[in-house]
Amino acid sequence: MSQSSRDTSPVGWYVGSYLVRFIELNATGNNDADGEFLAWENTVLVRADSFDEAYSKVEAQARLHTEPYEGGSEGIPVQWVFEGISNLVPIYEPLEDGCEILWTEHEALKLGKLQSMARSVDELRGDAKGD
Repeated sequence: MSQSSRDTSPVGWYVGSYLVRFIELNATGNNDADGEFLAWENTVLVRADSFDEAYSKVEAQARLHTEPYEGGSEGIPVQWVFEGISNLVPIYEPLEDGCEILWTEHEALKLGKLQSMARSVDELRGDAKGD
């Protein structure tokens, strides 16, 4: 790798997130800025020699599943539309068990809020039962 900076991974790995939205191709309002859509933010791991190459690789991954297809039992023409990349972060440590790949700073959180953010294994898995 060439130069070292906060945007360059010294180990050649990046974590990138991208946004896609689901549309029915024959529906009206597919480009309505106030319209509401089912959307996914997917996060992928890519190996790259630079931030720009990582960006291109995340975008290429995002576009892999954006071809129109017939959905459901009725065969309705649908498509996932790539909206863009929402995050791209270099990984600074070699990938191994327990390495830190992402972090988020939370300023001035009340203890109760901080504790409410912690989840059990069942909650994270989606197995938690509501009362």
